[in-house]
Amino acid sequence: MGQIGEQLVACFKETVEANDEGLRDFVQVAEGVHDIEQLVRSGHDPLHAAYIQAQNFTSLFAEGVSQLEELDEYAEIVGDAEDAYMPDAPPISPLTRSYFTTWAFFDLRLGPDEETIGTCLLDLADLIGMDDFQTETIRNFQQTRMGIYEHVGTSRSRVRLRELVTGKEFLCHATSGYRGKKGELWYVRLCPPIAELADYYLVLTTPYILSNASENDWTAYLRKNVAGSPKHLESALDEFLKYGPERFHWHEFLFQAYHHHQFDAIFLAGLPDVKGSLPNAN
Repeated sequence: MGQIGEQLVACFKETVEANDEGLRDFVQVAEGVHDIEQLVRSGHDPLHAAYIQAQNFTSLFAEGVSQLEELDEYAEIVGDAEDAYMPDAPPISPLTRSYFTTWAFFDLRLGPDEETIGTCLLDLADLIGMDDFQTETIRNFQQTRMGIYEHVGTSRSRVRLRELVTGKEFLCHATSGYRGKKGELWYVRLCPPIAELADYYLVLTTPYILSNASENDWTAYLRKNVAGSPKHLESALDEFLKYGPERFHWHEFLFQAYHHHQFDAIFLAGLPDVKGSLPNAN
């Protein structure tokens, strides 16, 4: 547990001992988040429903704790990012709300121990009465990142994606409904299966389809940016894709590379380190 997590635990314990209504209200607000069965009945894929529920609960948690002094840094960074990138969806912004919130909850590192909203929520799981399933789902979420994958075919309603550099293959449900075509490069966040619900991965974000740069170009770019890292190749790749060399590195790429969109996919062009290849580079 990091420094911020410890401070939040102490703060929440004080409110519990004081029988503070604010904490009770926060715990009870989870009842207002659509449960998984309701989401499935409304037409959502079961695995998608589990991650929607977890994302909604994390959003409520982030909104609540961002008011606290311990999370001043978080509130400032996210506020600045919202002002700069106006996350919503094209044509307003190439940063979708799903892309931005998962970054803000699970990738944005805070404080000397590099914590996230997700790790802080997990630190408080027992104190606020989270059940084992919800804790597992949020732990899975915390371990996710955006990645770059080659479309290698379909299997019924699922899409097969192969990650560049690692070569790992994933059978996926694409939540936007976009199935694409073999050979495309996708920049997306994959969420892992949950045993009780599914044996496939989830493409949570609207797919960003990469063009005007080949698989070899992207593989070379990724390898160049993890070369020389003391970490194992896969760990170094995780670090680069989850956090970037700079905090807003991938946000900037989306803005500069945006080309066009349709209702179920967003199309980008170029490579981050080749400014002339990016349609909107300054």
